[in-house]
Amino acid sequence: MGNSFICRSKKDVKDQGSRSKRMGRSQRKLLAEEEYLHRQALSMALHQHQLSQRFDGSMSRRIGSTSSRRHTLPDSVSKQISENLENITTKKFVLIHGGGFGAWCWYKTVALLEEVGLLPVALDLTGSGIDLTNPNSVSTLAEYSKPLIDYLENLSGDEKVVLVGHSIGGACISYALEHYSQKISKAIFLCATMVANGQRPFDVFADQLGSAERFMQESKFLIHGNGKDKPPTGFMFEKDHMKALYFNQSPSKDVALATASMRSIPLGPIMEKLSLSPDKYGAGRRFYIQTLDDFALSPDVQEKLVRENPPEGVYKIKGSDHCPFFSKPQSLHKILVEIAQIP
Repeated sequence: MGNSFICRSKKDVKDQGSRSKRMGRSQRKLLAEEEYLHRQALSMALHQHQLSQRFDGSMSRRIGSTSSRRHTLPDSVSKQISENLENITTKKFVLIHGGGFGAWCWYKTVALLEEVGLLPVALDLTGSGIDLTNPNSVSTLAEYSKPLIDYLENLSGDEKVVLVGHSIGGACISYALEHYSQKISKAIFLCATMVANGQRPFDVFADQLGSAERFMQESKFLIHGNGKDKPPTGFMFEKDHMKALYFNQSPSKDVALATASMRSIPLGPIMEKLSLSPDKYGAGRRFYIQTLDDFALSPDVQEKLVRENPPEGVYKIKGSDHCPFFSKPQSLHKILVEIAQIP
């Protein structure tokens, strides 16, 4: 019995070693896949930045050969939608990311919109994505929104675009509506800060983060870019907080991409009170997309924003966290296409 016990023990040790090797290989494979995805998304953002300089922001159409290799819509469906969209006047979608994100976060949305013949362009706001500006130096909403404003200013003649703003990016498209309403066909707020005149974007998140004054004094996520003795210049959540707030329904690979790519959020732009007039901002065509499993901007808060500042249309995505471009890309795509077709 003693010998048989020893034999079994050796076998167990051998099997355990094999399992460890298999687990090691599996983990290495997962890490390799996540690194590859990260590189692909950053590569897309880099191509976008370079080509937007050369081709008036039409990068997304030109790199479609890389982003559309994996078709997520059946060809018959894509063809039918494309035919329905042929007569749409405004086909350009300008995608504006939320705080800490970059153009890279829209990679699924870009591919899906291209497949049906629309022309998406994802921009990096100042100090975001691959933009080299130090986020701690960005102090105003105008400065933060400059890439969007530059893009709108360079549109030819009476050309218009559909703006999509995610999260804090809602403040940027509100600013654009106020100053360049003639260039904007529709503005879509995606679980975004759709504030009223005189409000600060930060105030929308007060339920989660507390008052602005208290946050500026007590938050452990603050960044003091000008020194500890000076007012804070930005903030950035730790990875665990990001996952809990933003990505509670997102695929693990997208979470890995995001946590590796996120940058700090400049405080100045989100602490600035917006000046919005009824004849400019108020005359714009606004739509709101609510995310119903959102821990960063709760459904109740989103409902309050819609109630206090009514848009033309309201849409809801079930099972989506704060990042539907990751967690529910097909549902988001369907809504964007539907809004595009509204006359």
